Amino acid sequence: MTLIDNADQPGAHEGNTMKAENFLPEDYRPAEDEPFMNDRQLEYFRRKLLTWKAELMDDSKNTIEGLQDSARAVPDIADRASEETDRALELRTRDRQRKLVAKIDSALRRIDEGEYGYCEVTGEPISLKRLDARPIATMSLEAQERHERREKVHRDD
Repeated sequence: MTLIDNADQPGAHEGNTMKAENFLPEDYRPAEDEPFMNDRQLEYFRRKLLTWKAELMDDSKNTIEGLQDSARAVPDIADRASEETDRALELRTRDRQRKLVAKIDSALRRIDEGEYGYCEVTGEPISLKRLDARPIATMSLEAQERHERREKVHRDD
């Protein structure tokens, strides 16, 4: 893929920085040997988060349409119970998706504020592999494991 520098285009620069979308190839993957959370990495994660959010919103729309279509009276009590169980499962899934969209929005805000990719506990960079697998991560793997161990200890009390 040939990359085109659109520096002469209106709006191609924000201050002295070229917008990342003007030079991010489709096959780009963040690498450990480049500066952490540079413009290319930030744009990569922004796109990943926006794509994920769009998929969730589309699923949510389909869920709502499905629930509206199934809102009919079912005379057989066993069929009605089965349909109610399915509806409850759909609503739980939808609630999980809603919470996930809020976490995605939070990650997008952190990108805009320059805080994305750094552990909220230690301030250290979160590994690129972890962010690629879980772009809404707010803690490094080590901090997350410590947090989960403390949570387990408190639950066992």
